[in-house]
Amino acid sequence: MQHLIAPLANHMWQSTAFVAAVAVVCLALRNHSPRLRYWLWLAASLKFLVPFSVLVSLGASFDRPQESVPVVQALTVEQLSYAFAPAPPSLAAAETPAAAVAWSTALLCLWAAGFIGIAVWRFRQWRSLYVIRRQAESVSLEFPVPAVEADSLIEPGIFGIVRPVLLLPRGLRGQLTDEQFETLIAHELCHVRYRDNMTAAMHMAVEALFWFYPPIWWIGAKLVAERERACDQSVLAQGGSAEVYAASILNVCRHYLESPLLCASGITGAELKTRIHEIMERRAGRPLSAMRKAALAIAALVAVSIPVAIGLLRPQTLPPPADYMYGVVSVRPSASNEGDSRIDPDSHGGMQVQNVAVIMLMTFAYDVPAERFADVPEWVTTDRFDVGFTPEREEMSFAPVSRSEGISSDQVEGLMSRQRERMQAVLRDRFGLVVRAESRELPFYALTIAKGGSKLTPAAKDGFMRLLGSRGWFTAKGVDLQELTLGMSNQNLLGRPVVDETGLGGRYDVELKWTPDRSMPPLGARGPVGPREPPGGDGGGEGSVFAALTEQLGIKVESRKGPASVLVVEKIEKPEGN
Repeated sequence: MQHLIAPLANHMWQSTAFVAAVAVVCLALRNHSPRLRYWLWLAASLKFLVPFSVLVSLGASFDRPQESVPVVQALTVEQLSYAFAPAPPSLAAAETPAAAVAWSTALLCLWAAGFIGIAVWRFRQWRSLYVIRRQAESVSLEFPVPAVEADSLIEPGIFGIVRPVLLLPRGLRGQLTDEQFETLIAHELCHVRYRDNMTAAMHMAVEALFWFYPPIWWIGAKLVAERERACDQSVLAQGGSAEVYAASILNVCRHYLESPLLCASGITGAELKTRIHEIMERRAGRPLSAMRKAALAIAALVAVSIPVAIGLLRPQTLPPPADYMYGVVSVRPSASNEGDSRIDPDSHGGMQVQNVAVIMLMTFAYDVPAERFADVPEWVTTDRFDVGFTPEREEMSFAPVSRSEGISSDQVEGLMSRQRERMQAVLRDRFGLVVRAESRELPFYALTIAKGGSKLTPAAKDGFMRLLGSRGWFTAKGVDLQELTLGMSNQNLLGRPVVDETGLGGRYDVELKWTPDRSMPPLGARGPVGPREPPGGDGGGEGSVFAALTEQLGIKVESRKGPASVLVVEKIEKPEGN
């Protein structure tokens, strides 16, 4: 649940701001139609079911004419850093501190208890009316829905949503004059005409989901008040006597109980004293002027169009200048797609990349596994390139083959961060990369310690980490478990993202050998997920990569599934070699 807290908080403040805007508009329209105010409050309620992020995603799904707007080739580094650092945010549960998980679990249980409590309470209210309905008898009455009469002290009202009925307490006509009874029927007819039970049920769903948020219950009270005012004005507009109508309401209040269910529309709800005062004054809502109608239409259009426009334009928003850039860059197709792939530092403080698919450049640049990129063209995973660049300013250098002496882990991490930003610039300028962030449900693998215990070898010395791999062979030098799992994900070693759940600290030298499956794509390509499922036990059949992890490293692979932040590729183009 930890990954949901920030989006939920964002959604709540946006919905609250929308409620505040509706409250201001309703205040400005206090002398106009209560039915209009009812629809505005209902929109404020339903906004809690529709996050603005949905509209933003809708806007992002539209195709945009590339020639009509400036195209940007990448999201800002700051945005991606927050979304994906310090490690891939997929499966935060595997990387979240135990205390945070406990708090998240407690909050989830508290919400579930409240939701279930509200649901049970509402069901019991519905059940009590349903029992009365089952025992009721049909009566002859000119009304658009069936009318029934039952032995009950519940006020007359409309019960049901799909097949509503007018539910009357037996003996009601003896408590009212014929004229009073007619005004009461006119009131209930208004509820049927506007389907008030259905819209009330919508708000009840919002109440159940967001029971913990007081403004939701305040909106419910506003809905009932405006609903009843609208019916009152409808009765008076049909020529009903204000004195007779007010007397019918008071007689019902004197002899019967208010309907216990919000979606069973009666006659006595809302602020009764205020309603009677307004009825006796025959207060009617003033019609909206053309200017006010236009202002409301524009406000509604803006409320919907702004988040859609944000989604439409977000990938094309110009990022600020990068802090770190390349000086000179070389990009050319590799002579062969076979052989080892390498991403190494060079002796001038830059990077040298040999025989690498573009997807590997992307995973290095954004520090996320290959499986976290969506809508990737096939050539990005198959075509190989040689890339080299020098830094735009003087940079510390590491020997490309053997780790340098006297280099601390902090220095290594600082350099890697700067080199990733430079690689982002290369992808932006030479490959035309455009990406945007989304959240999706993805499968992944978790590494745990096997029954026999860890067989990892501590690193011989600190320094620059190194990852290499080919079919049936993978090596990593001077890595911690987070770097190892990221490297395994980037190399597509198991066909899915990999996270660490071993709890092991320190740095290790790793060498892994196994019998490669020729049906699988080479390391660095995005192969199908399904075929690489460990058959069971401690993982994999004899000679498989899963078995090798257990036998050679003492690591067990477990299949999981969870929410993950992914980068959707909006645009990428093959570069021309130089």
